[in-house]
Amino acid sequence: MTLSAKLELKQSQNLVMTPQLQQAIKLLQLSNLELNVFVEGELERNPLLEHDDSAARSEPETAEANSAEATESREETAADEEWLDLASDAAASDPSGTLDAGLENVFPDAEAQGPQFSDIGGWASLPNKAPAGGNGAMNLEAYVAAEVSLQDHLTQQLQLAVAEPVERLVGQHLIDMVDEAGYLRGDIDGLADRLGAPMQLIEATLSVLQSFDPAGVFARDLGECLALQLKDQNRYDPSIAALIDNLDLLAAHDHVALKRLCGADNEDLLEMIAEIRTLNPKPGLRFGKTTVQAVVPDVFVRQRPDGSWHVELNSDTLPKLLVNRSYYATVSKTAASDKDKSYLQDCLQTANWLVKSLDQRARTILKVAKEIVRQQDAFFSYGIQHLKPLNLKTVADAIAMHESTVSRVTSNKYMATSRGIFELKYFFSSAIAAAGAGDAHSSEAVRHRIRELIDNEALEKVLSDDKIVELLRYDGVDIARRTVAKYREAMRIPSSVQRRRDKKMAAQAARI
Repeated sequence: MTLSAKLELKQSQNLVMTPQLQQAIKLLQLSNLELNVFVEGELERNPLLEHDDSAARSEPETAEANSAEATESREETAADEEWLDLASDAAASDPSGTLDAGLENVFPDAEAQGPQFSDIGGWASLPNKAPAGGNGAMNLEAYVAAEVSLQDHLTQQLQLAVAEPVERLVGQHLIDMVDEAGYLRGDIDGLADRLGAPMQLIEATLSVLQSFDPAGVFARDLGECLALQLKDQNRYDPSIAALIDNLDLLAAHDHVALKRLCGADNEDLLEMIAEIRTLNPKPGLRFGKTTVQAVVPDVFVRQRPDGSWHVELNSDTLPKLLVNRSYYATVSKTAASDKDKSYLQDCLQTANWLVKSLDQRARTILKVAKEIVRQQDAFFSYGIQHLKPLNLKTVADAIAMHESTVSRVTSNKYMATSRGIFELKYFFSSAIAAAGAGDAHSSEAVRHRIRELIDNEALEKVLSDDKIVELLRYDGVDIARRTVAKYREAMRIPSSVQRRRDKKMAAQAARI
């Protein structure tokens, strides 16, 4: 057998990911904060890029209106969006309300018990990251031992304890209402109105959150905080409950009245008081304090007088860049070597592509946001229980883009509405078929309906999973019994046997 060299021609097609396309994909999935950091870095590296000072000097309202109008106009006439879809195909990826004299009346040694009782500004500080001594050595432990904030700690538990997206959304809003001490501040009635959710859902979600660590969080006053901690220790009996209901008498040291109300003798009363003083009146202060970074929405949604929705970009989050061509013309004339000329040409091409990529990113975000608002019109009009099933393909087909493009656009992007600020990905949920020829139902809406049925059931008519299936099909929802059981378990709702047993015990306790 002999070996010989020969030439062969083969024809093939492939898509080359140029650095410019990779940059465009990267820009598309960056949040507005990450985008600003990236742009600032490019301004430092590229001498031909500069901020658009004329836009910065204009009035904010005028700039926002002009930006929205210009963006919508460019959306109508732009015809060079194919590069984005090609790239997408190639790269997929105060508790003092109870006590008149303050906490120290019940907790006289609060200041001596440690930093959890002190003012948060006095003990919580950021790690010292400055060079130690003066020899340039860095404190590495300051970087690896960062404190976990209370909000982060609660959010991690929320992801594990709550599976239903609607409850998780309500839970995140409740977490945002918790102060550094762990108390729930704000009006939950106002939250229900803003989200368009029933109070039963808010209260049920709050009940789950009040079981989180540390015990006592999400309390609305001192009494509730102490009661939650005692329940966690399985020490919340009627006598100590009566004591907590009369903390004002405890602050006034009226032991005679307390013994009468609690049905306890002097020894038992002193033991209960000692037990209460071992509790933490501000459970949240044992966590680190971090600087809260407010979410800046990328899109605003406002209702027009005719009832339709106006969608516009937040111009404050859009970097305004210009390519200084006059500077390029001046400097290029003085460039003597080929290396200098090549460097200037690369800077010009990079600057032009970055400006084009930023403009394309803005138009794509606006287009996707408009389609989401169109698809979820009922949610914006009537509330969270009217959220429709929606997937990436539906939006992608409607705006003639690839699914991966829509996925990148909805990552780390937020929409400000009359019902609050939502991440764009929140509006996507799975569908459950309708019984008959009706429209499909959102899985979140079906879960909400299951909870409503169970919350309204009577002792004599506790609903089994089969009965819930029957009622849902009567409402036009085609669902299997195992799916109902899965949703019920995900919402941490006991079975019908356990619910019937719990209701009977509650009824007997009420009669006693």
